[in-house]
Amino acid sequence: MEISAIKERLSLSEVLKYYHLEPKNSMLHCFYHEDRTASLQVNLEKNFYKCHSCGKSGDVIQFIEDYETSTGSVLSKHEAIKKAESLLINNGKLIIKNTRGTAENLGQTDFSGERSALFLENMFGYFRKALYCSTPAKQYIEKRNLDNSILEIGYNSGQFHHGERKSEELINNAIEVGLLLDKGLINNRTKEKAYQVFGNKCIVFPLKNKSGEIVSFYFRSIIDNNNSKHYYLKNRRGIYPGYPNKDTKKLILTEAIIDCASLLQIKEIIQKGCHTELVEVISCFGTNGLNEEILQAIKNWCHSEQSEESKEIIFCFDNDKAGKEAVKKYAELLKQECSNITLSVVEVPNKDVNETLQLHDETIFTELLEKRKFLFSSEIDKGDSLTLGRQFESLDTQLKSAESAKSAGFFDYAQNDKHSVILNEAKRNEESTKETQWQSATEFLQQKDLLKSLNQLIEQAGIIGEENSRLLLFLITISYLNKSPLHGIVQGSSGSGKTHIISRIADLMPQEDVLRFTRITESSLYNWGEFDLFQKIIIIEDLDGLKEDALYALREFISNQVLRSSVTIKDKKGNNKSSHKIVKGQFSSLSATTKGETYEDNMNRSFIIAINESEEQTEKIISYQNKRVAGIIDKNGEQKAISFIQKIVRNLKHYEVINPYATQIQLPNNVKNKRRLNEMFQSIIKQITILHQYQRETKDNFLITEIEDIENAVEILFESIILKIDELDGSLRQFFEKLKKHFGEKNRQNDTLFTRFDAMEITGFKKSQLQVYLNDLVRLEYLKQIGFANRGFKYKISYNDNIQKVRKGLKEEFAKQIKQLKSETSGSQTEANRKPNHY
Repeated sequence: MEISAIKERLSLSEVLKYYHLEPKNSMLHCFYHEDRTASLQVNLEKNFYKCHSCGKSGDVIQFIEDYETSTGSVLSKHEAIKKAESLLINNGKLIIKNTRGTAENLGQTDFSGERSALFLENMFGYFRKALYCSTPAKQYIEKRNLDNSILEIGYNSGQFHHGERKSEELINNAIEVGLLLDKGLINNRTKEKAYQVFGNKCIVFPLKNKSGEIVSFYFRSIIDNNNSKHYYLKNRRGIYPGYPNKDTKKLILTEAIIDCASLLQIKEIIQKGCHTELVEVISCFGTNGLNEEILQAIKNWCHSEQSEESKEIIFCFDNDKAGKEAVKKYAELLKQECSNITLSVVEVPNKDVNETLQLHDETIFTELLEKRKFLFSSEIDKGDSLTLGRQFESLDTQLKSAESAKSAGFFDYAQNDKHSVILNEAKRNEESTKETQWQSATEFLQQKDLLKSLNQLIEQAGIIGEENSRLLLFLITISYLNKSPLHGIVQGSSGSGKTHIISRIADLMPQEDVLRFTRITESSLYNWGEFDLFQKIIIIEDLDGLKEDALYALREFISNQVLRSSVTIKDKKGNNKSSHKIVKGQFSSLSATTKGETYEDNMNRSFIIAINESEEQTEKIISYQNKRVAGIIDKNGEQKAISFIQKIVRNLKHYEVINPYATQIQLPNNVKNKRRLNEMFQSIIKQITILHQYQRETKDNFLITEIEDIENAVEILFESIILKIDELDGSLRQFFEKLKKHFGEKNRQNDTLFTRFDAMEITGFKKSQLQVYLNDLVRLEYLKQIGFANRGFKYKISYNDNIQKVRKGLKEEFAKQIKQLKSETSGSQTEANRKPNHY
């Protein structure tokens, strides 16, 4: 057999199966060197592999030669070719399965019985290759956030029965399965019989039987047509992506195949693991599409040898009326068929799973899984911490039942710690709620320790820790009522909670004034009405997703509060003419980003707030989450706090502010962009003064700033000023401080080296984010990189800066200036009292 024919027919995928090698995310551990982290990438589409560490690469024949040699069986090139040929000859089915999409084999199967599956297998191979040749198809799956390197997706261009591939047998087989429809048509050009292609201009997903063979297809049109989007072959059979494994503990059931495909891209799903439990996904065929085959497959999975009690079905249907009704219907059906199964539902925040994963990072699905709701009251705590919330009623109900039980003598609270804790917590929450109920918003704003009380109220609304940061974000956000609103960028590593905090701050604002965006296209800001963005709050959940043109428009809005563009419009006669479009943007904004210095121009115009990623803050959040799930935190109390803060914001009026001490407070000389930071510093003082408007003196309708406002501004803004001074951004600084804490002292004495695995263990960061931080610190010369890539780099701290000394010095400088201010003010008042009064 020719070498070219072997390479064409034998796929790398089948070779990997022969050697029992299973790549994860297209990666294997290289067999040519010690490889703790998988560095050998396999491209199953192009039948090619390459090790990014040692550089070893090649095709299927080279892979056989290299792998056999690494195991001790030294093979020559000729022997490797013979080995590859034997794999084809010894398995006739392999020859057919691995000649996908070629002119010679597409229709060359005996169409009877199981051979029909081989025809569909060959057809799907052709569809797979067609996807790589179609730009519109690739653009469509990119728009739907689908990754064809992970998923099995094809494209039906409608050309599979033309050219060299065309044969009578191919036509007959295609008609038999329904890929071609004989409608008695004649091609006007060739005068030959023509056929209508089923699923033309559609992406294709395979449906598989219990043996893993393709037995049918699902087609999704890439053309927006509301009347015809979804197609299935006649006599629809099979399940997408396949039958569930009996060892799987959790089975996610989606409404649509594209939703299912979206979940299959998530790492936990790909790796068949959600924490320590196996998880798989299968799809229904719509809200009425849990057919008999799917139901029987689920029943077989439920009643497999493994204990039924440890299994759970998680519904993940669309967030609409039809989806919710389908969940209710199928939950009742499955409860009858599998009595001991646990049933739960994930409520997606957007239209469906695919749209949710388009608009959010994939980590949101992990969060949604943790917050899933269990559907039957009998499903209480089976060892899963996620079910703890089902053990408790609302605090109001529980408080009454607990007190009733106590008065009836059912238990002694002094001897029952759990109920005692719940009762005491419930009473405290009830008292704090009553406290906010009797106070009006204006009474609250007249409190002496207003900022402290407001901060406590923000915490009661569900924002835990980050005391100064949350207060700064609140002050930035309420500035949308002013003529010069403020802007904030929250920076932190992936999964640190940056999007969560800006979203919760937005919840505290009057919702009619809040606009939330996951992404902003290049021209969208120019297309709003003239006053649509006037006195609004804009929340941008992911600044990293904005392209440069969108960032430029945002910068112009922040700087000038207006966008002016020249546009082309049609007059009444249909003629094109130029017009001047204006959009005015008096809005405050909050954005989230993982990147530090990428948006320097935007950051110069905004306050930078770094997420606190310390272990102490993590413990606070986890403790709060656990209490909330256990029913100890009153959710009604949270909502009442949010509503009360919204009333406070609505009661604030816009004032211009005079700061008589503005010339007497100086920022440090070593701060970057001192001019702009000074303006921002004065703006925060102004916001604090406006917040105290019911307590401040007014003069000619101007609020007068007091020294207390400056003191509060310094404390609240201190970390943001440090970030302006520091060369490292917030999360990078926290990462470097952890390294210094463990390696800094040793490094000065013994020149201690550490690897990225040491850094991973110390800091707790994931591999990808950790490598980015290490590279940044090497580039900035804070770390020195030693060694070679194939043996693994080692690092040592080359610049052990002292940011704590900078912080201390800055605090002392501000304290000195404020003390002097108070002293001078006190002296002026004493001097004024000594002067005689003249009437």
